[in-house]
Amino acid sequence: MTNSFAAANTGTLRSVSASIKHSFAEPLASRTQFCTRSFCCISRRHSRLSVSAPERVSGCDGRVFAVSKKDSDGAGGLTYKDAGVDIDAGTELVRRIAKMAPGIGGFGGLFPLGDSYLVAGTDGVGTKLKLAFETGIHETVGIDLVAMSVNDIVTSGAKPLFFLDYFATSHLDVDLAEKVVKGIVDGCQQSDCALLGGETAEMPDFYKDGEYDLSGFAVGIVKKDSVIDGRNIVAGDVLIGLPSSGVHSNGFSLVRRVLAQSGLSLKDQLPGEAVTLSEALMAPTVIYVKQVLDLIGKGGVKGIAHVTGGGFTDNIPRVFPKGLGAVIYKDSWEVPPVFKWIQQAGGIEDAEMRRTFNMGIGMVLVVSQEASDRILKEANGEYTAYRIGAVVSEEGVKYQ
Repeated sequence: MTNSFAAANTGTLRSVSASIKHSFAEPLASRTQFCTRSFCCISRRHSRLSVSAPERVSGCDGRVFAVSKKDSDGAGGLTYKDAGVDIDAGTELVRRIAKMAPGIGGFGGLFPLGDSYLVAGTDGVGTKLKLAFETGIHETVGIDLVAMSVNDIVTSGAKPLFFLDYFATSHLDVDLAEKVVKGIVDGCQQSDCALLGGETAEMPDFYKDGEYDLSGFAVGIVKKDSVIDGRNIVAGDVLIGLPSSGVHSNGFSLVRRVLAQSGLSLKDQLPGEAVTLSEALMAPTVIYVKQVLDLIGKGGVKGIAHVTGGGFTDNIPRVFPKGLGAVIYKDSWEVPPVFKWIQQAGGIEDAEMRRTFNMGIGMVLVVSQEASDRILKEANGEYTAYRIGAVVSEEGVKYQ
């Protein structure tokens, strides 16, 4: 075996005893390389997971495929397909995998454990990393990584327990990797879960110099009688939106195409705003765990949708029972300026924007009318929330 091949098979494994408390002051253990296969490139999850069978082992939804189901119906505007995301191929892969593993689905996979379910999720940061390479902002992509998984599993009402990461690069830059892991630690602190371990893969010639890829894996727990699964949702229930920090970690293939077409650089100001494009686009994903668990604990929360790839159009219906849909009140919250710039600079149709981006709402809770009144009243001081729509007796999502 040559030295180069030997280098490709060396590395380090980070592992921490499961009995350790959530202390992030402890040094991370050593790492050992283990190259694993990943299916996550573009971001489309499977349909909503059923947990009706009490002891059925439901597969994890960790395969992430396409972000937007359909192309824009508009003429001339950019679409996700223009940016290189092949939605048809992603949909076909979902269909084939569903035939091999029919139990998979949902924002997180549920595994029965006594009177509880373990809830697992996996995701990456996607091509937002391309902007990190260009801007040199590596400290916050770790927050994005944690957020994408813990925000998924909390939709079932699960409290995150621990997180694992996978960092892959052609040549290990220790200083850069430390910045990334620091963000992961920050994200774990924000979600009150342990960074249990991780993996660094150094694979010469596989990535461009200075580039890397990230994957994350989160596991949480929820009592079986406390699972949030949407089965009790009825027409007339209210949709509560929690604001995002911006684009979060989805749609960046389209964002980068818009940026290139606009003639602006990441160092330029976001038109009409006091921040640069890099600051607006690299804002880390909001971690909703503590806020959502607090709201669940007060009662009345029936379903939760993490608004990622697929936007409102694809994600909100995933939590509804058959026969129900949603009406979204378009003017019920202020769409952040970064989305207005993306749409204008790319000439993107409204429908394509709503299928690709979160448009300023990163998490949607389906709640009773009583819970809605309480949440909105408390939001006046403790946090921000919007009444963005209602459940109706017709499938799909309509905007008014």
